[in-house]
Amino acid sequence: MNAPASMASTGFVRSLLPFVVMCVGMFIALLDIQIVASSLQDIGGGLSAAQDEISWVQTAYLIAEIVMIPLSGWLTRVFSTRWLFTASAAGFTVTSMLCGVAWNIESMIVFRALQGLLGASMIPTVFTSSFHYFQGPRRVYSAAVIGTIASVAPTLGPVIGGWITDTLNWHWLFYINLVPGLAITCLIPFLVRIDEPDLSLLRKADYAGITLMAIALGTLEYVLEEGARWNWFDDATIRNCALVSGAAGVLFVIRSLTFARPVVDLRALGNRNFALGCILSFVTGIGIFSTIYLTPLFLGYVRGFSAWQIGIAIFSTGAASLLGVPVYIFLARKLDTRWLMMFGLASFGAAMWSYSFITHDWGAAELLVPQILRGFPQVFAVAPSVNLGLGSLPPERLKYASGLFNMMRNLGGAVGIAVSGAILNDRTNFHFLMIASKLTPANGAMTRVTADVAQRYGAVLGQQGGQVAALKQLFHLAYREASTLAYADAFRVIMIAFAIATLLVPFLRNVSAPRAPLGGAP
Repeated sequence: MNAPASMASTGFVRSLLPFVVMCVGMFIALLDIQIVASSLQDIGGGLSAAQDEISWVQTAYLIAEIVMIPLSGWLTRVFSTRWLFTASAAGFTVTSMLCGVAWNIESMIVFRALQGLLGASMIPTVFTSSFHYFQGPRRVYSAAVIGTIASVAPTLGPVIGGWITDTLNWHWLFYINLVPGLAITCLIPFLVRIDEPDLSLLRKADYAGITLMAIALGTLEYVLEEGARWNWFDDATIRNCALVSGAAGVLFVIRSLTFARPVVDLRALGNRNFALGCILSFVTGIGIFSTIYLTPLFLGYVRGFSAWQIGIAIFSTGAASLLGVPVYIFLARKLDTRWLMMFGLASFGAAMWSYSFITHDWGAAELLVPQILRGFPQVFAVAPSVNLGLGSLPPERLKYASGLFNMMRNLGGAVGIAVSGAILNDRTNFHFLMIASKLTPANGAMTRVTADVAQRYGAVLGQQGGQVAALKQLFHLAYREASTLAYADAFRVIMIAFAIATLLVPFLRNVSAPRAPLGGAP
């Protein structure tokens, strides 16, 4: 009786160490998406970048990850989990150093894209490896750990990034990856033994499918990111990129469904749980990444907070996320995880609704309750999708399907950030025009404000100078209020997405974790 228990315990410990090391790699890869969020102004200032350029510091990383993550299943079969993870950690470490020494915004964008491209494989391989290392009830714990990392790492990014930027400088946002990156690169070859490489797959690879997928996703993100700036389809480049993205996407789907060995297993979408899991993962990505993009941007540009002040203001989200983990683990052992997922998605939607009441003077105190509502249920929204979505597939399909599943979350993040940026641009202009239309001489409050400001500045600048100063201040006040209303609009759109996602959860089937290990299944 004791011997089998002892052997099981030893096996668990042997599984735990490589899993923990791999989780650290996943954590830093996800952390780096948003570690720059609260420091975008500092990075932009250091690299002499315009405001509409600095979002690409985040977006370039996300685009590269989105392209690479679906390829990770195939790359794992070619090079094995051990060597792919090692190469990914090494590439991530080198490109982190390059980001730290970037000399202008163009070089930063290139290095960030390479960082996302080379480090992306660390994310999906953790998902598939958890099914190898843990079976049965232990899947609850591994799914909770993965879900926590997937939700908390991007949330903690701005907090950690703000502290580093204010304590040292923005270059250290990237230099901090060097030590853990080197440690992971050295440890993984000795710890991970899951499968064996099969280099013969390089001869049979679907290179046409890889190219089509990269073109479709890359041009799609360009359209989303730059569309608002160039008035969408009024611009020829945006129109052409949209057409290229649509055509490449259709051809990629056809290729993947007809080719014998596709690089992405789209046929897995025939599994209802997996298809719904991908949709819910997409929506969760929208929520996690978009709010961590919008909140620091609001605090920086509307409130004028420093990087450290931004980090402190949004710290409650990360703290609430961590507090939610033990609660989720306790409840997941007793309740149907579908209802836990409904709670997580509904709470996230409620948080977005509370964010929509934002005003220009919101700070850490006003953000506390909305951020707790957003942070606490994150693991409830993410962790169940791992077991309900991926756990419904046979082991031999996990590697390819995991890449698609993870891509959907990051694609949701990239689309969410781009759409949020477009909403901010369009709705700020709309609200500004609405506000300006009411600022007429018939508006008594306006005339009193401008008269007071003109009188105050007139003593120094003269009568005409005082009037100009009054008009400038009026413009800034109107623009501030228009911007704040645009942020509220963006949060409402995210709320609607989560309301729809919550209604989809009952269509998921409950899943019992299979006990067969992943091993080196073909």
